[in-house]
Amino acid sequence: MHDLIPRWMKFRVEKALKVRRIVNLAGVRQSGKTTLTRQLLDIEAVFRTLDNPQQLRSALEDPAGFIKSDAATLVIDELQKAPILLPMIKMAVDLDPRPGRFLLTGSANVTDLPAVAESLAGRVSTLQLRTLAVGEVRLRPPLFLRNAFDRTFPEHGANDDRADILRLAFQGGYPETRMLDEPDRLDWMHDYLEAILSRDLFHLANIRRHDALRQLVDILASWSAKYLNLAEIGAAIGVARQTLDSYVGALEKLYLFEQIPCWITADYERVGRRSKWFCTDSGLLSAILRWRFDDILDDSDRSGKLMETFVFHELAALADLEHFNLFHYRDRARHEVDFIVENDHGDLLGIEVKTGSQVRKDDFKHLYWFRDNIAAKRKFTGIVLYTGPHTASFADDMKAVPASALWQ
Repeated sequence: MHDLIPRWMKFRVEKALKVRRIVNLAGVRQSGKTTLTRQLLDIEAVFRTLDNPQQLRSALEDPAGFIKSDAATLVIDELQKAPILLPMIKMAVDLDPRPGRFLLTGSANVTDLPAVAESLAGRVSTLQLRTLAVGEVRLRPPLFLRNAFDRTFPEHGANDDRADILRLAFQGGYPETRMLDEPDRLDWMHDYLEAILSRDLFHLANIRRHDALRQLVDILASWSAKYLNLAEIGAAIGVARQTLDSYVGALEKLYLFEQIPCWITADYERVGRRSKWFCTDSGLLSAILRWRFDDILDDSDRSGKLMETFVFHELAALADLEHFNLFHYRDRARHEVDFIVENDHGDLLGIEVKTGSQVRKDDFKHLYWFRDNIAAKRKFTGIVLYTGPHTASFADDMKAVPASALWQ
C-alpha cells in the first residue's frame, strides 16, 4: 500500500534530473528511495543495486565497466558500498555532460566527504528522502511552512486530539511499519536497527566496540531533542573522544540521527553554541527506548521528547522541499526556542512545541523575547504548536496553532 503514497520529494528529484548530471537521493534505509526511483523513471532506465552480491563484486573489480550504460539514466542503489565508483562517474559526466546521467541512491551519504564533495562540485545535486510525513500519508500538499510565513493558519485543526497526535508520533513514518500493531512494529524496528549496525556501518567506520556502539545508540536516542554532550556520553560508555566522534559521525551518515545548528546573527557567535540532537524518526526513537504507548500519555518527559522529535521530522520534511533552513535557538541567558525556520527572504518563524491542549501567554515568553531582541529587523512570526483544536491569537505575529496544521 505504501507504494501508492505520492512523495513530496518527487518533484524535486524530477527537476534535478533535468538540470544536473548526477542526482544523489539519500536517506535512511526503508524510507522509500527505491520505490520513488521506480515511480520516477521509465523502462529505459537501468537499475543496478549494490545490495546484490554479484553486482557489488562487479562494481569493486571493474568500476569502469560497471557504470557503462546506453540508458538515458543509470540508477545505482546503495552507492556507499562501492565509493570507488565515484571517480569513474565523475569522468563519465565530464565526457558526456547531459543532465540526468546518474541517479545515485543510498542509505548513507558518501558525497558529503570532503574529497568526494570537491571532486563532484557542480555536478551533483544531493536530496534527502525522509520517512513518511503525516501529510504524505494523508495526501495533503506540503503548505504549512509557506502558509506560516504568510501568517495564514486554519481556524480549526484536523480531527486529531492529543492522544491521536502522540499515536502518530509513536508510530513514526517508516512505510513498512504503518500497518503493524505495536508488538510487531517493535520487533521490526529492532531487526531493522540490528541489520544496519551489523552491516551498513561496516562501509563507513572501523567499528571495534560493537557493545559500545549499541549502547551509544540507546544513549543518543535518550538525548533526542537535547543538546548533545559528547564528553558526558564518552565517559558513560568508556569510549575515547576520537572513537566516539567517529561512531557518532557514522550514525549521522546513516541518517539515523541528525543535528540542527543554533541560529546566530554572525559567524563569530557560533562559538559555544551547541547543536540540538534528534533521532530522525519518532517511531524509531520510541522503539530504541522500548517505550509502550500507554506509558507515554501521562509521562510529560517522554511525551515531550517524543512530540518534539516528531515535529522535527515533520518540519524537516517540509523545509527540505523549499530550501528553508532549520535551526534552534539557545543563548547563555537560557533563552530558548525549539525551532527557528528561515526562508530565502530572511523571514523567520519561531516555533515552540507543547504537548498540552491548552496554551497561555506565558508559553510565548521566549518567542516575545526573540522577536524584540534578536529579530527586530526581520519579519518574525511566533508559533506555539499544541495538541488543542483551535488557532488562537496572542498578537498579530503570535499564534497558538494546532499541531495537526502541519498536515492539514
